[in-house]
Amino acid sequence: MRVAVLGAGYAGLTVARRLERLLPPAVDIVVVNESTDHLVQHELHRLIRYPDLESAITVSLEKILSRAELRQATVTDLDTDAGTATLETPDGTEALEYDLAAVCLGAETEFYGLDGVEAYATPLKSVDDATAIRESALDSEGENAIVGGGGLSGIQAAGELAALSDREELDLDVRIVEMADRIAPGFDEAFATAVREELEARGVTIETGVAVDSADEETVNLDDGRSLGAAVFVWTGGIRGPAAMGGERRAAARDLQVSDSTFVVGDAAALTDENGQPVPASAQTATRQARVAATNIAALAGADGADISVDTAVSDEGNDGDDVSETPLESRPELSVYNPETAGWVVSIGDGAVAQVGPFIFSGEPAKAAKAAIGVGHLGSVGAIRQASELVAEELDWPTAGGKLDAFDGKPADRLPTDPGSPSELGGPAFAVLAAVQQVVGDGQSIDLTALTRPTDRSYPGNPFANVQQTLVDSFEAAFGGSTETGESVEIDVVEDGASESDGADADDGE
Repeated sequence: MRVAVLGAGYAGLTVARRLERLLPPAVDIVVVNESTDHLVQHELHRLIRYPDLESAITVSLEKILSRAELRQATVTDLDTDAGTATLETPDGTEALEYDLAAVCLGAETEFYGLDGVEAYATPLKSVDDATAIRESALDSEGENAIVGGGGLSGIQAAGELAALSDREELDLDVRIVEMADRIAPGFDEAFATAVREELEARGVTIETGVAVDSADEETVNLDDGRSLGAAVFVWTGGIRGPAAMGGERRAAARDLQVSDSTFVVGDAAALTDENGQPVPASAQTATRQARVAATNIAALAGADGADISVDTAVSDEGNDGDDVSETPLESRPELSVYNPETAGWVVSIGDGAVAQVGPFIFSGEPAKAAKAAIGVGHLGSVGAIRQASELVAEELDWPTAGGKLDAFDGKPADRLPTDPGSPSELGGPAFAVLAAVQQVVGDGQSIDLTALTRPTDRSYPGNPFANVQQTLVDSFEAAFGGSTETGESVEIDVVEDGASESDGADADDGE
């Protein structure tokens, strides 16, 4: 029997590593990916400012996988009924036949046929994209940098561009253009408001209720008739399914099955929640779905270790009326189903961050720590200790071990019983408490704590503690001469003791 895992992003890597543990040695596992590395996609925007961080967010798949066969190829076509994937390899085209498969090909950038946008904009889907955006910004001093799309990817790209501009004194006019009436559409309104405040404080201009109409080499044209100069043009305005699936995100049943032999997982799948709303494409969605898909594939393969837990009856939703299987129901294992849920959201904005966990919305150091924990937990779970150390150093300005922490050079599966989906499970008790608070507060209600947590972020413009520290440093230099940047270094820490006056509104309940 052959089991194929197509794609090795968050979903594919989670499926593959779980199957390595669940399936007996007689079952062949083949992982197909365009690159031989796994990319920590939600940290990709950091490369706009810190290109050296590439080594921290890419991990060799050969070091992560213990027994699966890795094939570097592009999946160009997929026949889920026949159980065949067409691959474009360095040696030509070949067909990969499988008995069971998880399609984890992710999503591609959607340009909606807008004139000139695909030709002149740069998406943010790869290391090369981040490098191109950085180089364009460095060559555009005093010019406009336009980010088309105000979702989380666009927000993070704009934040990095603004921070790069400050660091390199580029004087860029960074601007987000979003067609919805607010940025972060589809997220809690109070969360979106906190994100907007953070962006604006860090010098990003936000235009909502207006869409990009077209673009050329130097200009972005809006649908309200205006034209904006755009020396830098980043496009994060939407996603579509992978080319191998005709550009569609495939509707799947709650058990993620689209045919007898094939499951679709992560951004390549289109699912809705109990209220009929689309399930957001995100890393946590992908890893949660991947656990379900891996368990179901193991069950169909007859693995003894597959832990089948059925939360609700299996639904045929998304299968367009086709039979899920020709096998008699009484002889088929019951399959687990995916129940959409989220532990929260966190978005980086330059050196700052905004997070929502349960009903609580916060920024400052707690939000930055939450952001770092996601990436570090993911990297640590696959044995990439050096990369996790580097990421902590960048996110939280913590010291590294002077190069003494190296990536686990071997096969981590035998030593590390986790996978990329597991770190979030450790927070189960905490999330249960937050869920209980949410029930008391009421669905749709939020508690905005940003006015209390923002002062903890000394990178926030106008932060009173940072201003005091800089005043003391300036006084020291004036008194003793020279600069603390040369000769002996001097560190001055301001102890934040007692209550401080907030530069924002009092915390209140959102809608």
